[in-house]
Amino acid sequence: MHQLIRKKAVLERTALSNTSLYRLIAKGEFPKPIQLGPRAVAWVEDEIEKWIDSRISASR
Repeated sequence: MHQLIRKKAVLERTALSNTSLYRLIAKGEFPKPIQLGPRAVAWVEDEIEKWIDSRISASR
């Protein structure tokens, strides 16, 4: 089952700024959020964890 997390949690887990987050999304280098409502989005937790893992692997 998929768990959704909100932007605040994504920023805390990734240590990205808001600007960097959306810049990476625009470049296709970060998972896109899912629209929950007219003014609410969330990310799939597994996709964020995989992105973090890929960054760790790339730096080793």
